[in-house]
Amino acid sequence: MSIARTVAPVSIALVLAAGAVALAQQAQPAKELPQPKVITPGAPNHPELAPSDAVVLFDGTSFDAWTKTDGKPVEWTLDNAKAKGSAMTCKPGSGSIMTKQTFGDMQIHIEFATPKADADAGLKSQARGNSGVYIQGRYEVQILDSYQNETYPDGQCGSIYKQHAPLVNVARAPGEWQTYDIIFTAAKFDAAGKKTASPRVTVLHNGVLIQNNSEITGPTGGAMGEDETKPGGLMLQDHGNFVQYRNVWVRKL
Repeated sequence: MSIARTVAPVSIALVLAAGAVALAQQAQPAKELPQPKVITPGAPNHPELAPSDAVVLFDGTSFDAWTKTDGKPVEWTLDNAKAKGSAMTCKPGSGSIMTKQTFGDMQIHIEFATPKADADAGLKSQARGNSGVYIQGRYEVQILDSYQNETYPDGQCGSIYKQHAPLVNVARAPGEWQTYDIIFTAAKFDAAGKKTASPRVTVLHNGVLIQNNSEITGPTGGAMGEDETKPGGLMLQDHGNFVQYRNVWVRKL
């Protein structure tokens, strides 16, 4: 009997102590999360106005943020250097162009128009309105006149070239302005240089999801190089067509 009397009070004491600890933990205030950074979004119906934290790469007025891929001055044309929001046009044969600044993870906004003249001339498939947005100079999001213009699925507008066809074709008619909004996560490497994660990309074409966190297996055809370990610039491809671009900006993520 003396043993039972001793054990019972000890057990009750342990239960009470555990309860007190639990109550004390609940009483402690939750760790306060930092408030998200406040930025000003672009104004509705004014795509030339980028978010306040964006790096504006082209606003229609100059090629200051760009060079040719060999470092020489850009030879593409400015439609109207005095007007923000105006376009640049690829000069076929002059070479692709590249941003001077490099990026890792990023959000990209870019607007483009494929030339109506290509369709009027009866050009077909890859010969019609061909260009490309090369993320980090390595991974091409294809630009092509895919409006009533059939080609191989993983080479049409919005494809990750020769890797992923777009989920749907939402191409507008040639001559009409279109948009890409791209979320890119760069490849990741450990301290020994081993790749631990492939790059991934989500693409909205004209506001419609066409690439959903697609894994990129490696640099696509026409890439600037194979080294995925470093940040890279944004390259716009000269593929021999008078493709236009405007309102290009990037947000670092």
